[in-house]
Amino acid sequence: MKLEVARGLFLLGALAVASLAVAAWEQPRMQVLSSVHGDDHCPLPRVAKASVATHPDHDLLLFMFGLSQGLKPQS
Repeated sequence: MKLEVARGLFLLGALAVASLAVAAWEQPRMQVLSSVHGDDHCPLPRVAKASVATHPDHDLLLFMFGLSQGLKPQS
């Protein structure tokens, strides 16, 4: 295969990949979420109960504090 033919095929392949990437690229539109249209966007799952008060897990907080102390350099 000649070098010119190989370069042409490579160029066509690169352009095909680039055009597929541009066609598949999806950017989210800028929009403001509001509570007026609550049916379209629901930040909480429908099965979540908002009336149940949540309490922090003290063991988890202590574990996270221990991890953060372990990251400090020994001096």
